[in-house]
Amino acid sequence: MALELSPEKLAEGQQSRASVVRARALTKRYGDFEAVKGIDFDVWRQECFGVLGPNGAGKTTTMKMVHCASPVTSGELLVAGLDVMRFPRQVKALLGVVPQSDNLDPDLTVRQNLLVYARYFDIAAAEAQTRSDDLLDLFQLTEKASAKVSELSGGMKRRLVIARGLLNQPEVLLLDEPTTGLDPQARHLVWQKVSLLKEQGTTLMLTTHYMDEAARLCDRLVIMHHGQILAEGSPRDLIERHAGREVLEVHGDAARRDTIRASLGADVATIEVEDQLFLFAPDPAEVRRRLGLERDFLQRASTLEDVFLRLTGGRLQEDASG
Repeated sequence: MALELSPEKLAEGQQSRASVVRARALTKRYGDFEAVKGIDFDVWRQECFGVLGPNGAGKTTTMKMVHCASPVTSGELLVAGLDVMRFPRQVKALLGVVPQSDNLDPDLTVRQNLLVYARYFDIAAAEAQTRSDDLLDLFQLTEKASAKVSELSGGMKRRLVIARGLLNQPEVLLLDEPTTGLDPQARHLVWQKVSLLKEQGTTLMLTTHYMDEAARLCDRLVIMHHGQILAEGSPRDLIERHAGREVLEVHGDAARRDTIRASLGADVATIEVEDQLFLFAPDPAEVRRRLGLERDFLQRASTLEDVFLRLTGGRLQEDASG
């Protein structure tokens, strides 16, 4: 017998899959330059949605359109059902924004940065104090509450910017390159806090050019390149669909790479980057045995960078640094 759900359960399920941010044919032009080229995506409630790509891919431009910092050229962009062009004030009230740069006020203390920011949302003083204290505790900044921003480490500043973005209890928290420039220890602490927010049900939209960050934090993501979306899915699905479970890297001069390519069957795809030949096959170990490879190779688990490599022919990290 088929399971019948009550109207309340059906509504609950639809709510959990509601599109909080919806873009259709979203385009942004600066003169003759098209930074975002008619992209479509949905951010579902209570998920971490990632936009992965190199610098210049259109990630930050997309984020700026979502939080009404840059006008949409054409297409549809809705936040909680509101058109960002028609209702910018209402949209801004629903969002928390963590920009790339740490635009904190250096003349104020850590706590004052939060309290002053709360005024933009007409949060009552007592409530602003309570929320600030709670956020300082959450991001392990209570001991620095009376310190000037200039006394904080880079990781502490980043955590404070994220805390500030949560002051208005936003429907969606936008994180634009949240860990760029941080050392590994600070990055992991930020990841821990972002993961906690996701577990608590916060809807997150994250841009990054770090593949490990996207793989660790995102439930779903899109890969952007030159203003276009190349692929969409969960990190695991994208890897299995475009790169397989394992990749074979072969190092050597041009003659060796040419010889290997000539020996491959139609079941093996190859990408060449400098002196490296990347082989994508259903069974890389069998390909390695077939080729008789005994030196200058690496068989490893596939990553999101391999997905980007397959889709663009270039490495994500190389593009991101350029």
